[in-house]
Amino acid sequence: MEKIIQITSGRGPVECGWVVAQVLKRFLEETKMKGLKHIIIHREKGNQNGTVQSVTIRLAGENLEAFLATWLGTIQWIGISTFRKYHKRKNWFIGVFELKQMENMNVNDNDISFQTMRSTGPGGQNVNKVNSAVRAIHNLTGVQVVTMDSRSQHQNKKIAISRLKEKVNEVNLEQLKIRMTDEWENHMNLQRGNPIRVFKGKDFKYQKENKSFKPKRQKLKNDLKQQKWD
Repeated sequence: MEKIIQITSGRGPVECGWVVAQVLKRFLEETKMKGLKHIIIHREKGNQNGTVQSVTIRLAGENLEAFLATWLGTIQWIGISTFRKYHKRKNWFIGVFELKQMENMNVNDNDISFQTMRSTGPGGQNVNKVNSAVRAIHNLTGVQVVTMDSRSQHQNKKIAISRLKEKVNEVNLEQLKIRMTDEWENHMNLQRGNPIRVFKGKDFKYQKENKSFKPKRQKLKNDLKQQKWD
């Protein structure tokens, strides 16, 4: 299984960029502990040293969904600003989102059409008389290349196929970059409530939520006893 996630400070201030940098460290540590593989696709540096505006990561491995279920959402950090000592705000929020993956367009030979033409430039009369140049067109995307490196049409065809595949891969990468730019809208949609994780202090300690209902049940029992004696 493979997924792409983005950790972002949104339009938050420099403090949020610091939180992204800290969360990134913790996140990568946990991916290693879980045996997951990761590749950082894109990193947007913040305005101050030690800050990150956003980072996009490709993850692969087993039980990936279960792992991400503990991360996807809003992350809250409770602490005093490390950049503005007397700033009153103590709650800072960033987001962890999953990006929709775009399918890579694999280039199959059956999806390529060819056109031959006369080569131009130096090479003698033979170059201008024989249709040795080759135009290769990827029918699914319209991407095309022209090759006239060799006097051999067969050789030019092999070169054209190789270059066409490289160019389609470049188009795939460019589309991914566009996708990441579009997902920048995530920065505008950070949910401030119900954080999936909460960290606290300059040492960035993870604050586990106590979801046990035992204290509530005990309080309810005490209230009932009190009512009984009243």
